[in-house]
Amino acid sequence: MKQATGIAIGIVAVTVLAAGAGYWLGSRAAVSPGEGSAPMAAAAAKGASEPGQRKVLYYRNPMGLPDTSPVPKKDSMGMDYTPVYADEQDDEPASANQIRISTEKVQKLGVRTEAAQRRTLDRTVRAAGRIEPDERRLFTIAPKFEGYVERLYVNVTGQSVGKGQPLFEVYSPELVSAQREYAVAAQGVTALKDAGGQAQTGMQDLANASLQRLRNWDVSPEQVKALADSGEARRTLTFRSPVAGIVTEKKAQQGMRFMPGEALYQVADLSSVWVIADVFEQDIGLVRTGARAKIRINAYPDKLFEGAVTYVYPTLKSDTRTVAVRVELANPGLLLKPAMFAQVELAVSAKGPMVSVPLSAVIDSGTRQIVLVQQGEGRFAPREVKLGARSDNYVEVVDGVKDGEQVVVAANFLIDAESNLKAALAGFAPAASAEAGKAGSAANPHAGH
Repeated sequence: MKQATGIAIGIVAVTVLAAGAGYWLGSRAAVSPGEGSAPMAAAAAKGASEPGQRKVLYYRNPMGLPDTSPVPKKDSMGMDYTPVYADEQDDEPASANQIRISTEKVQKLGVRTEAAQRRTLDRTVRAAGRIEPDERRLFTIAPKFEGYVERLYVNVTGQSVGKGQPLFEVYSPELVSAQREYAVAAQGVTALKDAGGQAQTGMQDLANASLQRLRNWDVSPEQVKALADSGEARRTLTFRSPVAGIVTEKKAQQGMRFMPGEALYQVADLSSVWVIADVFEQDIGLVRTGARAKIRINAYPDKLFEGAVTYVYPTLKSDTRTVAVRVELANPGLLLKPAMFAQVELAVSAKGPMVSVPLSAVIDSGTRQIVLVQQGEGRFAPREVKLGARSDNYVEVVDGVKDGEQVVVAANFLIDAESNLKAALAGFAPAASAEAGKAGSAANPHAGH
């Protein structure tokens, strides 16, 4: 009995001791956050103020959220907050528009710079074009009198003709009458050659007027001479091609009646042709007369045709915002056909050496253009620039960058994004630090003592 009683008393004693120990441990755990914060902050401040140590201003959220802390902490995912050191911020108040990035981050971003230099900006202007016949080599055959087509020698459009080759014969009562009039006048001059005075003069004037009338009707000198020699009028007159070329239009039909001035044939000399290129409005200021041009035709991909700009048209097409530019080309073998499409490349150059930077160095927002200028190791300053002429790889800087200054040509958009993030965090940092200080004071009124 006494043994059982002793065992019960021992169990009760152990229970009481365990409860007391648990109470004491719970009390220490409840007090530890408040008491531990001050030593952690003090240790951090002490470590930051030691010689040779970088001073920590605050800790920012590792995910870029607008949340800072005066002491080290972890976010909801267990990631450590990132320290922000004083030497990373000391230049920002003095130079608000300067971007500063650590050397390690510059290497990770792949930043590359290149010096702005004075260079001549040669470039190639590309335009679409079309082949057209030389307007100065187009000839129209239109009789100047009324008549009828008696016979056709060239009866097919597209046929090649030589210079002086017969095209067609016509009959005209007016032409026959004019020939007889000239024949009679020529005979009268011969008969009155021994007579003097007014009769001979009048007959000579009549012969000259009849001859001039025939010439005005495009009667050839050979036909006129034959008429004067024989004294007999020919019933028909043969029209010949004035140039070697291609018949591009034929309206004449055998037996048809035509009126004075009616076009019956059109002959084009295609030994030389035009390329009419449509150059866009923004490029037309670079094109000059005499500029060399390279032309490629889809029908002949293995051939390159070369010519020169001979004329820049003075008008602009409002629907396409282009200006026509004329290039003259020799056409041996008649390979170039009118209405063919062509790709035209015009070699143009700017006014002379000018300060220029690579096109990749310019950050264009649409309303302004920015260039990042390197001002030291890890230091970059954005400059607003005014741009001018462009080449295929470079652009002129009229104002904003000087010759020899280093500009960022690679990863400039990443630097710009980094600077925007730092600016956003800097804007939140003071307010977040003040809120964190208030929260710490409320949680532990003894902090700082």
